[in-house]
Parts: sequence; structure tokens; C-alpha cells
Amino acid sequence: MRVSDQPVYILHSRPYRETSLLMDALTRDHGQIGLVARGVRKEKSRWRGLLQPLQPLRIGWSGNGELVTLTAAEPGPALPTLTGDALFAGIYLNELVLRLGRRGDDQGQTFGDYEQCLQRLAAGESMGWTLRRFERDFLQNLGYALPLTHSADDRSAIEPDREYDYEVEAGPRAPLSATSGLRLRGSSLLALAADQVPDNAGLRDLRRLMRLVIRHHLGGGVLNAWQLRFR
Repeated sequence: MRVSDQPVYILHSRPYRETSLLMDALTRDHGQIGLVARGVRKEKSRWRGLLQPLQPLRIGWSGNGELVTLTAAEPGPALPTLTGDALFAGIYLNELVLRLGRRGDDQGQTFGDYEQCLQRLAAGESMGWTLRRFERDFLQNLGYALPLTHSADDRSAIEPDREYDYEVEAGPRAPLSATSGLRLRGSSLLALAADQVPDNAGLRDLRRLMRLVIRHHLGGGVLNAWQLRFR
């Protein structure tokens, strides 16, 4: 199998043997793939320094199975370099996609959402809201859509002025006790469902919600990027 001129973002890379790299990449048409880039760490390699995360590329490869061989690479459309907290947010984004995504799955929608998320981060849009929107859409693309508009108890509409306990496998429920579950406001859930930026308290609610849901789908695991200083 040979693929050419494929839009791609590098999610992670690590040294391989003396002069090569092993890379995980998110492609537009082939989902996540594993790549070996042979000889790219040599001084005279034409791709040396090009294969960087968080920058759009167009690449070619050959092979089948879990690991294919890079055959071509060039820069994609220019994207401003992320710096400061936006860079940390990009690192988080890559780890999230890598850890929750699966090789071989159709992630065409995720590719577009990922690219839009990077553009929003580069443009200085609200970091917390930008990440929450991506997490919501990414989970839906994976088949883990979040119930946000109706109670799991009786399917009644969520009321913005009420509080709810959120259970990952069921959704929002009326609180049973003072300490049960992750408690958050109905207005926070409705804002996420309607794609309307919430107030600061709502952003804090949604950050806690997404960590609960992501940890659940990681089998109780955590993301290393959660230790970084960003929201």
C-alpha cells in the first residue's frame, strides 16, 4: 500500500535505532497510524527538523500493518507556533488523542476538529472553552457521546438552575445525598450541549466533568499533561 500527499499531524515521536524516529500521527483519511522515519536524524536528512508535533504536514508512506514507512514529507499550510499555556494545551491535546484514539479507526471528523482546536488556541481564544469543545466532540466521534440535556432518572429536561450528579455511564441525575457523585449545575451542561461559552463557574464544572469522563474511558488512568499548568 502506498499513500501520497496526506494531511497529517504528528502526535508523538521517539528515537529509533541510531538515526530514525518512530512516530504516532493523526491523518485526515486514515485515522491514527504508526510511522517509521528512517534516517531523519542524520545531519544531512532533508526532513531533519520538519517532523514536529502541532504543525500541519503533508506526507507519503508505504507498507501495511501497525507500522508503515515514511516516504515523503513537506510542510502543510502555515499555522502560528503555539507558545506558553497554548503550547501546554497542545501537548495535552496530543496525549488525549493518542491515548483515547485507536489506530485504524475512521477519525476524519477528529482530524478536522483537532485542526480547528489548534487554530483557536493559536488565535488566543479561551483556552478552557476551546479544550472542552474539542473533548466533547472527540468523545462523540469515538462513540462516547455525553448525555447533557436530559436527566438519567426520568428523561426530563435539564433545568439550568438545578444541580445534578453526573454518572459517566448514565448521565446527570438528581442528587441523592450531599456527597454523591460529581455535582455540577444544569446551566453548565446546557452550555456545553448548545456550544455556548459558560461563565467561569461553568468552565470549572466542565473541566471537572471532562476529567471524570476521560479517566473513566482510560480505565481509571490519568493523562500526564494534567500535571501541566494550564486550564
